[in-house]
Amino acid sequence: MIDFNYEAEVSILGSIILEGALFTELVVNETHFHNLKHKKIYRAMYKVDQQRETIDFVTLTTALGDAINEVGGTTYLLKMAESVATTENIAHHQRLMLAAYRMKKAKEQAQIFMESASEEGLEQLISELNVCLEIGETDDEIDTYNHLVDISTDVTYPTIETPSCLSSYVELDEMTGGFQKGDLIIVAARPSVGKTAFALNVATGHCSNNGSTSIFSLEMGSKQLLHRMISSKALLHNQKWRTMAFNKEDLYNVIDAIGQISNWKLHLHEKIRTVSDIKAKLRKRVKDDPGGKHLAIIDYLQMITPMNRRERRDIEVGEITRELKLLALELDIPIILLSQLSRGVEQRNDKRPFMSDLRESGNIEQDADVIAFLYRDDYYNKDSDKSNIIEIILSKQRNGPTGTVELGFVKEFGRFVDMESGSVKTKVI
Repeated sequence: MIDFNYEAEVSILGSIILEGALFTELVVNETHFHNLKHKKIYRAMYKVDQQRETIDFVTLTTALGDAINEVGGTTYLLKMAESVATTENIAHHQRLMLAAYRMKKAKEQAQIFMESASEEGLEQLISELNVCLEIGETDDEIDTYNHLVDISTDVTYPTIETPSCLSSYVELDEMTGGFQKGDLIIVAARPSVGKTAFALNVATGHCSNNGSTSIFSLEMGSKQLLHRMISSKALLHNQKWRTMAFNKEDLYNVIDAIGQISNWKLHLHEKIRTVSDIKAKLRKRVKDDPGGKHLAIIDYLQMITPMNRRERRDIEVGEITRELKLLALELDIPIILLSQLSRGVEQRNDKRPFMSDLRESGNIEQDADVIAFLYRDDYYNKDSDKSNIIEIILSKQRNGPTGTVELGFVKEFGRFVDMESGSVKTKVI
């Protein structure tokens, strides 16, 4: 084995340029890099991180300053970033780099021993080789015995952990136990059925309970989203935002809703298009607020730009859902991912969605912990006796039951309500 791995070093640094938040998770440090240019680049990254700034192409080149030419210029940095197919391989590449570094150090110790071989030197060599074997090793794994101790403690002194996020709808939360940490939740529907409205209602409930919600809107601007959230809180007809024809009661309710929302931990992102950008933003959010009850909502799956272009769109979508599932596990937060349904739904008499209706499904069904479909009978049948009722169809729940929950949906306010609590009184417009 060679005592350095150039490709692994390039991949690690290129991954950090793409996703600066990964720097804090590195096991390797400047000592482990063999290439002198790479040592200088790492040192500049460390400088940016110590200044509590996000590492990206601009901050890195600024930190390098006049030394930029010594590391190959901006062209070399761009090539490093472009060489990275996916940042998911960074852990593997660190292992390769550390393996090469351990071999290098072992050769150095063996050479020292060969120059003055002795019994005492042999013992020293064995000791140093054992140290080499431990370079970069982490002890994150918990053994079986300690897991069993934890389980026995849980049984003897049970505590009910509050879910990371409650939907704020009684029957739905009873069925799911709330949206759990580490889960990827798919919410799918045909256009205009109400999936964005549902997600915003969940965000409203979570923020109202001191939760932190990050919404990535790839289709709608932040101001539009806030209009819809204010309408739901203030019971204001959505159409009034077009004319701004507010009466005194409207104004009072809108200002009151704005006051409440201004105190929330609500973070809206409208110009994020790639998985890498989403991951970087969420990693920074969790890092900056480690004790927060975080929830991420992405609207919507088919609008996300893949990191790697594939000949088949379903493969691209599958890679996106896999990366988002791994991110949910890594950050230990629930991620709600909205998705479109295919037109195949329209061809059936019963238009309630099935798993096969997920557009460009790829590995969606495999990666998701929960898959919920939204269905409104009055969307297809204007004379339906289930007017203003929406069905939340839980078709998959990895750790719970499946079934259907009905909620009231007041479309003009974009507001969902528990059926048992009665409907919201519609104002005279």
